[in-house]
Amino acid sequence: MKTSKALVLFSGGQDSTICVAWALERFNHVETVGFDYGQRHASELAARPRVLAGLRDGFSHWAARLGPDHLLPLDTLKAIGGSALTETMAIEMGAHGLPNTFVPGRNVMFLTAAAALGYRRDIADLVGGMCETDFSGYPDCRNNTIQATAKALSLGLARDIRIHTPLMWIDKAATWALADALGGKALLDLVLEETVTCYEGDHSRRHDWGYGCGVCPSCKLRADGYAKFRAA
Repeated sequence: MKTSKALVLFSGGQDSTICVAWALERFNHVETVGFDYGQRHASELAARPRVLAGLRDGFSHWAARLGPDHLLPLDTLKAIGGSALTETMAIEMGAHGLPNTFVPGRNVMFLTAAAALGYRRDIADLVGGMCETDFSGYPDCRNNTIQATAKALSLGLARDIRIHTPLMWIDKAATWALADALGGKALLDLVLEETVTCYEGDHSRRHDWGYGCGVCPSCKLRADGYAKFRAA
């Protein structure tokens, strides 16, 4: 049953696009929010309006539920620096056993900003694509972090903030399968053609699983998941 309103953290990537579709199936009104945090490439930000247009134009039963999109500046993360996602550096393992694509505090900051925006928009349900099944080990993608953040935000805003993470316990193959279940070939095609998940922001090289450099950890997760999905 569809109830109330939701705000989806929407980057323009595969996972967050599927989360928008998931929310459109469950809520009467869905808004999206993206973050310009000083990414070293703008490919995901450029993909966002294309994906949203595809959802509005290609899915008439969702179009009326898809509300405004918001883009918030959070360039504090670039000022802090030290990440391969905000600086030009080779992608490799960094300190503490984490890849240097880890942006410390990013998801906690994103959720805090989204909750504040939701407060002004009268939206208490947030949706994010965090996952701790097929992921790079980022501690701010783990369920314990997300639920602790929800509790802190609920206390800090004096309202019940609910954070939904539909991908948390499924792998990338199941994520592709979820897209198929939600929107069939039309949604799969939209994800393949328009979303950007590549850490290098490459939208020039087309593979059977979509666009990307094909060698970064994010591309490998996407490619492996798609191959497993197609083989099922």
